[in-house]
Amino acid sequence: MTHHRETYASSLCGPSSSFTTDLSWPFGKLDSLDADDIRETAYEIFFTSCRSSPGFGGRNNLTFYSSHNDENGDRSGGGGNGSPGSVSGSGMGSPGSAGRVNMTPTSKVKRMLGLKMIKRSPSRRMSTGGSIGGGSAPVSPSSHGHANVNFGPGTFSTVPEETLVLDEVDELLELMKKTWSTLGINRAMHNICFTWALFHQYVATAQMEPDLLCAAHAMLAEVANDARRSDREITYVKLLSSVLNSIQEWAEKKLLNYHSCFTKGTAGQIENLLPLAISASRILGEDVTITSEVAGPGTVQVVDSTGDRVDHYIRSSVKRAFQKIIEDGNERSAKADVREEPIDALFQLAKETEDLALREREGFSPVLKRWNSIAASVAAVTLHQCYGKVLMQYLGERATLTSETVDVLQRAGKLERILVQMVVEDSAECEDGGKSVVREMVPYEVDSIILKLLRQWIDERLSKGKECLHRAKESETWNPKSKSEPYAQSGVELIKLAEHTIDDFFKIPIGITDDLVLDLADGLEMLFRDYSTFVSSCGSKQSYLPTLPPLTRCHTDSKFVKLWKLATPCAVSADEVHHIGPNEGHHPRPSTSRGTQRLYIRLNTLHYFISHLPSLEKTLALSPRITTQRSRLATDRKSRHNGGPISYFESALNSLQTACQHVSEVAAYRLIFLDSNSVFYESLYVGDVTNARIRPALRTLKQNFTLLTAILNEEAQGLAMREVMKAAFEAYLMVLLAGGASRIFYRTDHQMIEEDFNSLKKVFATCGEGLINEDLIDREAETVDGVVGLMGQSTEQLVEDFSIVTCETSGVGVVNSGQILPMPPTTGRWNRSDPNTILRVLCHRNDRGANAFLKKTFQLSKTR
Repeated sequence: MTHHRETYASSLCGPSSSFTTDLSWPFGKLDSLDADDIRETAYEIFFTSCRSSPGFGGRNNLTFYSSHNDENGDRSGGGGNGSPGSVSGSGMGSPGSAGRVNMTPTSKVKRMLGLKMIKRSPSRRMSTGGSIGGGSAPVSPSSHGHANVNFGPGTFSTVPEETLVLDEVDELLELMKKTWSTLGINRAMHNICFTWALFHQYVATAQMEPDLLCAAHAMLAEVANDARRSDREITYVKLLSSVLNSIQEWAEKKLLNYHSCFTKGTAGQIENLLPLAISASRILGEDVTITSEVAGPGTVQVVDSTGDRVDHYIRSSVKRAFQKIIEDGNERSAKADVREEPIDALFQLAKETEDLALREREGFSPVLKRWNSIAASVAAVTLHQCYGKVLMQYLGERATLTSETVDVLQRAGKLERILVQMVVEDSAECEDGGKSVVREMVPYEVDSIILKLLRQWIDERLSKGKECLHRAKESETWNPKSKSEPYAQSGVELIKLAEHTIDDFFKIPIGITDDLVLDLADGLEMLFRDYSTFVSSCGSKQSYLPTLPPLTRCHTDSKFVKLWKLATPCAVSADEVHHIGPNEGHHPRPSTSRGTQRLYIRLNTLHYFISHLPSLEKTLALSPRITTQRSRLATDRKSRHNGGPISYFESALNSLQTACQHVSEVAAYRLIFLDSNSVFYESLYVGDVTNARIRPALRTLKQNFTLLTAILNEEAQGLAMREVMKAAFEAYLMVLLAGGASRIFYRTDHQMIEEDFNSLKKVFATCGEGLINEDLIDREAETVDGVVGLMGQSTEQLVEDFSIVTCETSGVGVVNSGQILPMPPTTGRWNRSDPNTILRVLCHRNDRGANAFLKKTFQLSKTR
């Protein structure tokens, strides 16, 4: 019986064609029989079953005349009742109709199926086979190009003119009914086979006749009715499933990839193919298989999933078309044997994606919209997702921001806007306004990605600055880069890094907001502050100050004085005894140590930063790339400057100035108390004033000042010299007040001490060109002048002044007779009104009155 149905189907389908190679055969295979054998057997059965019919077995052939001579033909057809594939009726022309043109379709089947009338002239005719009893076979496939037209409505020639269904199909189908009993076929099976024949012929004729497809769709309505019957046989169900699966498989291959299977000009064919696929799907899904129970146990709910199926077709075809674009691009690159840059590939992909969206919107979406109201939106969302995956893959391979990356993101943003507009226009009339499909469209968030990458870029550049700072801490020697660039190499590197960072920052092709500028400026400022802290990490002045010796009372009989007088006969001055050495004489050399010179390089480096920061700040503030968007932080900064330009590096500049002050101070104290110690604190006025004057120290200081101005930048010289002056004045005070037992002063030494100090002041007044003005020198010298003035007072006056200020500062009030004065603390803030300062003058005064007062009041020991 299965072989019989195979034979019947073969008789309907006619000759095979190369166009049907992708259409699966649903009727199984007959072993050891080829297509010609099966077709010949079908003919034999057909003729045998029709022997008693008019025209079979007689002398005359049954002749059919075309009743139409209209070139255009009627494609509309007519309606009717009953099954088109099994209807009986006369489509035969009368003898008197020969030579006439009948404009009314004579075939009821063709009218019902919407088939167009055959295009033949009245003179042409088609005959069935000859006499059954004759020696020749009825009609073999090889004896006539379209002889199989007698055996079914699916017999077509490959000639375009002959790819239509004959007007006499009604009579032929009626004759075919006679084979049913032989082959074991009923009307329902016949309808399935006839549907297959129509669809097969549509495929076999290169899909040139959409009417065949429409006819197959019309037959599916009869098939659907048959499938709903309760008395279906298992054999019928299997046949139905096999045929419909074959039809659906072929149709879905086209629909799931309609961009490749159809062009803009042939997109209308989808309108015919899609209903067929949907009908086949419905019959398979609703009538052959059981749907899932969603309304409760025992309840079957049938849902029209047409929209979902069309949605699936759209997504699948768009994805495949998008993938084809990528594959074609790769193939072009491979043929050219040139590796395409990612940015070029993404730009080209974005352009072709736009073109694909345009083809979809203009060519396919209008057709698909009939079954899915948001067809264009679905396509746009799918393209958005496809390009988004490629974009994210590209970004995942790019750890930092470049101009190319920004270009790619901005191009992606343009594509996204086009696709979003496509969705908006397509879903305007939807019930939910297209919200459901829009929710699938996860934004690329181009601006956020660019902002994120830009902040990462800023962090990376700042990390390079931190690495530079770390290297400086590990290896900086504070040697000048060159004579023309007397600053540290690490400082130059950090400034260059900042300059390049700012230049590259504004080259990035995006809108730069104040917030981004602030992020970059804050990071750079932190680097500058950290570097200034590193530069100023050079100790403190306290490390160079000598320890104060204990207070003792001086007297003329001390062993030191006696030894000093024996060692310095009148013929040799103290100048010559104490200061003959490699750095002394008439041509002294500077005593500035390497360590102090390196401190000068630190100062130069700090001023190098101070000189470059305003330029960097100006670039940040006045760049035309900055937009007007300003955050609250930026607004607050601007308000602090009374509406003027924002000072991005104000804190860093303050930090640098503080560092300059500190390094200048440390360098000055090192120069005076370490480098110049041998000619200043260590030897000045040692033994007596007359033989240890300040002249040798001043000569060395002048040489040191010359070296200082030669090394330091002009901007750094003023502050450095002022700090040296302060250190020198403090050293001079310590010589007078804390010089230890080696310093013994008489009241008569006052004039020489005053002259020496004036000489010291003059050195600072004349060093350089206006580095220190006289007013500043006088202000800084007030304390020393006051102490020098005390040394000119009488012992009695010093004792009286000491008693008064001691009582005032200690809160004792008036000292009564016999009351002991408290020992004033050493504060280090020496001045002529300080009791500790007056006490020290008395301690170094070499006379009986001072010695007696100190012994009586404080029981101070004698100088040994």
